[in-house]
Order: sequence, then C-alpha cells, then structure tokens
Amino acid sequence: MLETVNAWVWGVPTLALILGMGIYLTAATRFVQFRRFGAAWRRFVSGFLGKNSSGESSYRALCTALAATVGTGNLAGVAGAIAIGGPGAVFWMWICGLLGMAIKFAEATLAVRYRVKLENGEYAAGPMYMIRLGMKKYHFLAGLYAFFGVVAAFGVGNATQINTLMQGIHSAAKAFALPLPKGFDVIAGVVLGAVIMVLFFGGAKRIGGIAQALVPLAAVCYFLLCLLVLALRYQAIPLAFGQIIRGAFSPRAVTGGAVGSLLTTLRIGISRGVFTNEAGMGTASIAHGGADVAEPWQQGYMGIMEVFLDTIVICTLTALVILCAGMPIAYGEDTGIMLTMQAFEAVLGSWVQVVITAFLCLFAFATVLGWGLYGGRCAQYLFGQNAWKGFVLVQGIAVAVSAVLECTTVWQVSEIINGCMAIPNLLALFALRRQVGQISKKLPGRLDLPGRGR
Repeated sequence: MLETVNAWVWGVPTLALILGMGIYLTAATRFVQFRRFGAAWRRFVSGFLGKNSSGESSYRALCTALAATVGTGNLAGVAGAIAIGGPGAVFWMWICGLLGMAIKFAEATLAVRYRVKLENGEYAAGPMYMIRLGMKKYHFLAGLYAFFGVVAAFGVGNATQINTLMQGIHSAAKAFALPLPKGFDVIAGVVLGAVIMVLFFGGAKRIGGIAQALVPLAAVCYFLLCLLVLALRYQAIPLAFGQIIRGAFSPRAVTGGAVGSLLTTLRIGISRGVFTNEAGMGTASIAHGGADVAEPWQQGYMGIMEVFLDTIVICTLTALVILCAGMPIAYGEDTGIMLTMQAFEAVLGSWVQVVITAFLCLFAFATVLGWGLYGGRCAQYLFGQNAWKGFVLVQGIAVAVSAVLECTTVWQVSEIINGCMAIPNLLALFALRRQVGQISKKLPGRLDLPGRGR
C-alpha cells in the first residue's frame, strides 16, 4: 500500500512541478546558482573562517540547515537510489541539485523577507510565514504545510535517521563479531531520546551551536575518507561516471535488466535528491530565516551553498565510492546503509565499519536536531509558542520508538511526507516568484562581506 501511495505522490505531476519550478527560478534569477556561485562560495568561506557577525549568524543558520540535510540520506539514501534506480539515478540527483540551488536561493531569500520575531528575540520563519504574509488569500496552505512539517519531524527528521543509525551499529558489531546485549535497540533508543530532549529544551540557539560544531567536523572527515577510497580506486572513476550517464537514459543497459524503466530511474533520482537536499520542501528556510543578515539575498547565497555541499559534493562522493568499490550490486532491492558500508569495507577493510558508524551517529544526531527545530517551529505556528515543550517531549519518545522500526516502511513513509510538504511550498514559491526575480536583479556586483558595507 505504501509503495502505491509513494508512486502516486512522486508521480509525473509532482516531478514536473519540482523540475518546472527549478527551471523557472533558474531562468527568473538569470541562473543565479551559476553566475553568483563565486560570491556564494566566498561568503561561505568567510563564515567558515569565523569572519561573520556574532549571534545567529548567516553561517550558523547554514550549519543548522545542513544539519538537517547532510544526514543518513547522503549515505543510505544515495545507496538506495543506486540499488533501486541504477547508477543513472545519480544523474537525476545532480539535475535535482543544480535546479535545487535556485530553489534554495529563493526559499532562503523569502524566508528572511517574510519572518516574525518571537518574544524571546528569535526569528520564526518558513513556508508557513511566507504563505501567511505573502499570500493573503491562501492561509489554509500555511496550516497544511505546518501540519506536514510536524509529521515529517517524526519521520524524515527522526525515524529514518535513528533507524539507519541502528543498522550501522548492528553492521559494525557483526563485522567484528561483537554480540550486542539483549534489548540493545530499546536501551539505545531510550538514551538517545533523553539526550535529544535535553538539547531541544535549549532552543534554537543551542541547536545552532551544536550544528556549527558537529556538521563541519563530520562532513570534512567523511570527505577525506571518500577521497582515500577514490585515490585507491582512481582507475574505476571514469567507468563510474560512464555508468551514471548511460544509466540515466538507458538503465537496462547498465543494470542488466534489473532496472529497466527510465521513469523509475528518474523518479527515484529526484525523490532521493529532494530527500537529501530538501530543495522544494521549504524546510531549510525555517533555519535560514533566523540568520542575522542585512539583506535577504545574503542568506539566499547560503541556500545555494547548502545544496551544492549536500548533493553535488557529498552525495556524489558516496555514489562514486559505491560504484568504484568493485563489488556486485543487487539492483532492484533497497539495502540502505548496508551497501555503502560494504563498499567502504571492500576497499579499506573491516575496520572502516566503525568509522562509518561514527559518521552515521554524527550525521543522524545532527539531523534529528535540525529537524527538531523545524518540527518545533511548525508546532508553534499551529498551537502557539508554548507548544515547543510538548513537541520536545513527543520527539524524545519518537526517538526511542524509531530505534526498533523496520527500514523499508520508514523510508516509504518519509518519501510520501516529503512529497506532501513540497506541494504547498512550491505553490508559495510560484506565487512569490516575481519578488525573487526582482531581488536577483538587484544583486551587487561584488560580495558584501560583513563589516565591508554595501
């Protein structure tokens, strides 16, 4: 039943809506993701080096958004895309990423333009506020998006992350023949749930601070590990790229007939692409809207970098590791994180299982925190500012439950919720498209770094 619903939600209309919006915004912004990429990169580097202003800075907001996007989807999601849709699914993930950079620019820019200040001094932003303040006739869409956001916080932002983390722990234990104690999953889930609750009660600033510490560390270490594998398998890199390109248009030729439908490859590539970078879902705009910036477009640049780092860099490295490892792939069956771990192990040995598990823990932990902020803000929109504490309590319980859920069911439900969230957000982007185009026309000719003026 879930497979049928998933195929309907991510059918031709939804795919056309996402690709169409990406193409439209790319044209409306005059290819902002390409012509202003250098400026976006320099702004990102200045934040990484600590040159941004204090407080809820532009860079910290980016790290919070990356905490939610750079998660287990970059490891397990990419592996699943290749297994179900063949190597060609990676090509459509790239297309989704390139177009998603324009979508994220629009989402982050509009999030800063349409935001409200809470009593504690923090900003509340996101598609629900874009819709309420920018689309006065369609307030019901704001409530609909907030509802999906709360539900998604327990699925894509919680269950998939914790579930994949537990798979990684079991795989590492099996590789070293280490028996796990009886009831380990339950105990681990309860402990993780308690830790998450304590951190959530610190609010957006604590979440942002933790994300700023965790995300760069985990991403850089994973990047270096992937480079090590590719350096040892450099001769297979051209073949891997060839499989990706050929498989995008003729999947049967690459997978030996296991994946023979171009539509399946396209659908899996785009749906998993959206799952990893969340472009079109609008969730990251909740984090970007809290940035301390003088102009909305400044945070729009960080939206561009978010998708680039997530999809074009990290997802591509994961895909190349899997395709260059030289092991057989059982196409047609989603093996999740197991395929990624087997690829690293085939090149580096069994010891790498522990390292990948450590990355999974960091990525999953950061993602649960980032999505906790998203779900909490959506709950506050629906039920008022006092809803934060109730949401935190339920989220902690959900972490414990997620540790014992079944993998396939979790991923199916998560992709369905992703599709449901994307529709009201994309409608809002379409309604406010002219404002995005006008802002993009007024972008400065040079980078406006903090302290340099305009």
